[in-house]
Amino acid sequence: MSADTICANCGEEENLRGSRDGDTITVTCHSCGLVWDRDLTPKCGTCGSVDVRKAFQSILEKSRGTQLSIQSMRLVYLCPRCDADRLADYIKSNTPLPPDELPVTPRD
Repeated sequence: MSADTICANCGEEENLRGSRDGDTITVTCHSCGLVWDRDLTPKCGTCGSVDVRKAFQSILEKSRGTQLSIQSMRLVYLCPRCDADRLADYIKSNTPLPPDELPVTPRD
């Protein structure tokens, strides 16, 4: 289960099991027995709109010294209303979005 899935009845986060059927996951809490459907339709986290656009965001890692390299990309969804500037930049540049945070080297 994803980290944001919790049982509304007892607050359980770990003891959950799910089975997928199309765009829905039926979740069962093995602590209290609650069963609910979790819709996988992408939505805007700000306004809740399902009118979102797919975009790719780069995942960077330090490869040598201070050099950053794209290791992979993840799919994100941008809302034309709430993320208008980011979406316009993504479409114009035709390159992956930068990560929300850059990797850092921990200091001892």
